[in-house]
Amino acid sequence: MKRIVSVSLGTSKRDKRVTVSFGGSELLIERIGTDGDKGRFADLISELDGHVDCFGIGGTDAYLYAGNRRYAFRETIALMRGARQTPWVDGSGLKHTLERETVAYLDRNGTVDFASSHVLLVAAVDRFGMAEALAQRARSITFGDLIYGLGIPIPIRSWNLLKILARLALPVVVRLPIEWLYPTGAKQETNTPRFPRFFAEADVIAGDWHIIRRYMPERMDGKIVLTQSSRASEVELLRERGVRLLITTTPAIGGDAFATNVMEAALVALLGKHPRDLTPSDYLGKLGELGWRPSVIPLTANDSSHLAQAGGALNPSTERP
Repeated sequence: MKRIVSVSLGTSKRDKRVTVSFGGSELLIERIGTDGDKGRFADLISELDGHVDCFGIGGTDAYLYAGNRRYAFRETIALMRGARQTPWVDGSGLKHTLERETVAYLDRNGTVDFASSHVLLVAAVDRFGMAEALAQRARSITFGDLIYGLGIPIPIRSWNLLKILARLALPVVVRLPIEWLYPTGAKQETNTPRFPRFFAEADVIAGDWHIIRRYMPERMDGKIVLTQSSRASEVELLRERGVRLLITTTPAIGGDAFATNVMEAALVALLGKHPRDLTPSDYLGKLGELGWRPSVIPLTANDSSHLAQAGGALNPSTERP
């Protein structure tokens, strides 16, 4: 049996351990939150190194992107120094493949009519695949990197402008402490609405779940949320706030959708290659074999039809990063 462990700077309340079967292979998948304790995070990596098949990194990013340029988050890379034998991933491989393809899939199947939708992507630099796919299809899009990353209420509404700003800012951003830019530990459980007008004007709220949860307004009536992960309690939270449809880019396992880094680690273990040797075609090919598809959860009685619309396996298109 292969063992996948996601070590996260996030809250330990989201921890989970489950055994699943993918493509005839048994996988033990674990998620261990360190409640923002960087020392414990580094210790866990050192202790588990060589005893697991692949690490996932949660509660932070190792890499941010501006187009084809990759920028390494210095603090995250330092935290992973103890991984001398076990390969590790931060989810960016799937963000450029699965998340891009998920948007195309939802569009092809009519699950989401992006052409008539206003989209808020709360942060684009950690999900450039999703960002580009949405920019190509949405009626209009707001990139919230300045708004929800730096607290500057200036929307970015141009894909080209986003790429320019990202290339200027990311060399500085990746030198900052993780917690300045991303909710860690208990902050992942708190909700402090920020600049709600950008949520209000959007039909689709997309991007990292922890950023959405931290800054979303009290009411989200009629909205569609497209994100990477969910737990049962979080699904209920969105239902209570009036969200119409929840879509997660990864499938539900044991009742919950794990984060992207967990699913990428599982793919690395199944493919039996080092992450640096894997290509987008490798990821998409294995996803196609496994028949993975997004989880589509209607949260109001009027949206039960969306489950049927989302049926069928992910069918990779010819689109590539």
